[in-house]
Amino acid sequence: MRQPQSPPPAFIPPKPEISYVVDCLYEYTYVWLLNGDNFWFYPTRVEYGEVSGYRWNGAFWMFYGIDPRIIDVVACPPIPTLY
Repeated sequence: MRQPQSPPPAFIPPKPEISYVVDCLYEYTYVWLLNGDNFWFYPTRVEYGEVSGYRWNGAFWMFYGIDPRIIDVVACPPIPTLY
């Protein structure tokens, strides 16, 4: 359950129509909530009633847990590399 060692990508991925957070475990994941909030997240655990991992606050990763019922959609796009 290690937090990521680098910041998230500098871009916001396109918002998908349908998504599943379980498909994004241990990936940089952009999250859109039903209340309109959105942020980079690095999920490390998905259980009934809770998704936990690390949320990017703009400067560093913080441990964060969220109720999956308030997640609208998520996107974990492939991250381009320099090679």
